[in-house]
Amino acid sequence: MLDGVKNSGGEPLGDVSPPFDVSAFGAYDVRGVIEENVTAGLYYRAARAAAEVLGAEAACVGFDARETSAHFAAAALRGLTEAGCNALSLGLCGTEEVYFAAGSENLGLGLMVTASHNPLDYNGLKLVGPGARPLTNQEFKRIRDLTASGDFAAPAASGARAVAGAPQREAYATHLADILDPKAMGAPRILFDCGNGAAGPTLQVLLGELQSRGAEVDAVTVRGNPDPTFPDGVPNPLLPEMRAATARAAAEAGTDFGVAFDGDFDRCFLFDAAGTFVEGEYVVALLARAALAQNPGQSIIHDPRVTGAIRAAIIGAGGVPTQSKTGHAYVKDALRATSGPYGGEMSGHHYFRDFFYCDSGMLPWMLIAQHLNQSGQTLAEAVTEMRAEFPSSGEINFRVADKGAAVAAVRSRFEPDAASVDRTDGLSCDFGDWRFNLRASNTENLLRLNVEAASSRALVEARAADLSTILNKWGAQ
Repeated sequence: MLDGVKNSGGEPLGDVSPPFDVSAFGAYDVRGVIEENVTAGLYYRAARAAAEVLGAEAACVGFDARETSAHFAAAALRGLTEAGCNALSLGLCGTEEVYFAAGSENLGLGLMVTASHNPLDYNGLKLVGPGARPLTNQEFKRIRDLTASGDFAAPAASGARAVAGAPQREAYATHLADILDPKAMGAPRILFDCGNGAAGPTLQVLLGELQSRGAEVDAVTVRGNPDPTFPDGVPNPLLPEMRAATARAAAEAGTDFGVAFDGDFDRCFLFDAAGTFVEGEYVVALLARAALAQNPGQSIIHDPRVTGAIRAAIIGAGGVPTQSKTGHAYVKDALRATSGPYGGEMSGHHYFRDFFYCDSGMLPWMLIAQHLNQSGQTLAEAVTEMRAEFPSSGEINFRVADKGAAVAAVRSRFEPDAASVDRTDGLSCDFGDWRFNLRASNTENLLRLNVEAASSRALVEARAADLSTILNKWGAQ
């Protein structure tokens, strides 16, 4: 079946001989432009390399709704089987379904063909190791180097094959429902915006499982049909310009709150009943409180970008705030090291000990629904006080010609006056009544700025303007 693997242009794998372009390999995953540095050959070679480096005897492969993803997944399956690795083909799914299959089946490797929120002409590959643990830097480098060299072991004669893994979705839904008490969710009316990504089919199975256990979720779903053309744009609600449709739908449908997913739904974003977007740090704070209610005194992981509301919530709930570098591999490692129940990033990634220490876009809205029902608050009520006490700028992106020089200019201006400086991830400067974090993206050629202050929106806006003036001077031409 895999002998006829085709890429989006209708061609076979093409020339897979060395030297091979691996410029799409980033810090911990693969992202690039289709037919420039992302081809069917890349997926074949990367999958074969990953199986060989990890010594995987069994693996799983899933793909998102992008037009090329099914073709690229087929190439990856071919690479796995030629490495002597049996492969479970998950088909169209979310990244967390790959994590679930790798973790629940104790597979040696999981591969997800996705470019998440990147433009339509991009695609990529996310990789996890045995039992859904993140790859080490050394493992990832070895996979990249072997992909480049093509110095593979002789094709295996083991009879390895690829098989369909459709029943995995039902098992995944059962596992998520086991993490909480579905009846404790109450009877919320929730707007789900799948953005024409991969979330829709999985959401329907999960809702069915929850309802079979007594949950009374009244679901209103929009853009639930996967569509490789993304008629309303690639879903990425972290961008303000991508929120309007969800906000309007949540308000017009009379929902308790709204949920929007990105393309591979390992991230979700929340909107209150009026359609107001809930900034990511406040979602992390709410989930930290929910986790600590069940796991008192334990560690909660957070990233350095926006910390005030999160740390206050953790400490207030009797937990231990623990900072990690931004990025799924780093947060997962920190979560495993502390055995904490939850870790969150303000960018919409939420990680759970009970989900193989991996990120899920489905668990957060379920846990938020349960938390709100038990607290008797609306989502707006739950975040109003935090917004007033810990206002923030939201993430501001800068495309600059020289990232090093731009950061150096910020350091020169602000570091001398800072009460403390932290370099866990990028540059964090704390001035007592306000702080900022400036870091380079792990996946895009961007600098990302976050500013927060103590109880002063005006101070946030003023300092964000000061920093923006400096960074804009280094804008890419």
